[in-house]
Amino acid sequence: MLRQFLVGATVCMCNIVIHAMLMTAVVQVAQKTSQKITWRPSLHLTMVMIATVCILMAGHALEVMVWALAYAVVGAIQLNTDFVYFAFVNYTTLGYGDITPVPRWKLLGPITAMNGVLLFGWSTAVIFEVLRKAMELRTSDADNAPGASVFRGTPTASL
Repeated sequence: MLRQFLVGATVCMCNIVIHAMLMTAVVQVAQKTSQKITWRPSLHLTMVMIATVCILMAGHALEVMVWALAYAVVGAIQLNTDFVYFAFVNYTTLGYGDITPVPRWKLLGPITAMNGVLLFGWSTAVIFEVLRKAMELRTSDADNAPGASVFRGTPTASL
């Protein structure tokens, strides 16, 4: 059992490092691009959100591959089984149950699921923060526009 926890903790830490690096890059790029908005804020917001989610999805796919590699290295499932599929099922907590680990590695599935849930939650928080910052910038741009008091709920004075 200790070996399962050590392998699981090692893979979790690798994935946390990958995720932290991706999150840092996503947040920095979102901040830098948001400071330079000069055209169509709605389109910019859409593009930032699409890029953010695509990068995070690619990051999660990479993290699943790390789990698949770990399963292959330790022999957690039968050799004629799809390691990537098994890793995805566990990481996303889908849990079909059509592939099961060998008994001595049965804790890796739940550890993988715990890792996936935490990293998906982290990604959701970052997506929300990027959206919030982009909306904040959009609102501050609107506040500086002519007739901006309309955006704050106060009618503008007519000319």
